Amino acid sequence: MPYSPLLIKPMRDELTGAGFTELLSAEDVDRAMEEAKSGMTLVVFNFVDGCSAGIARPGIRQALEGGSKRPDRLLSVFAEQDLEATARMRSHFADIPPSQPSIALFKDGELVYFVPRHRIEGRNAQILAHDLTAVFDEYGQ
Repeated sequence: MPYSPLLIKPMRDELTGAGFTELLSAEDVDRAMEEAKSGMTLVVFNFVDGCSAGIARPGIRQALEGGSKRPDRLLSVFAEQDLEATARMRSHFADIPPSQPSIALFKDGELVYFVPRHRIEGRNAQILAHDLTAVFDEYGQ
């Protein structure tokens, strides 16, 4: 069952404040992924837990602030909240098991990098930021 919108608002705001566009419906995902056919697109599966709050969201923000290259588009879906949008986004890489939080990077519409929960938890935000910055540099224009 989805959480109260009041409870998750700060978690949503943490990413939208960093420039992410929230995808709230399957139609939003379809439009965004059509645009993602060119350039680099970062997709974050946001979630309500300590791993998201202490590592994923801070690490993602640090990577966007510190790297020389940034994705062209920043998108997020809220797992177990925006169910339709989350399911549609996951359909773009159906062979990868659901994981939240998680991070996907698309280059010209193709998935090129994926960070599942087990590669986020047990680390720290700085290490995640370093890894993401390296990937942005590798796939950036």
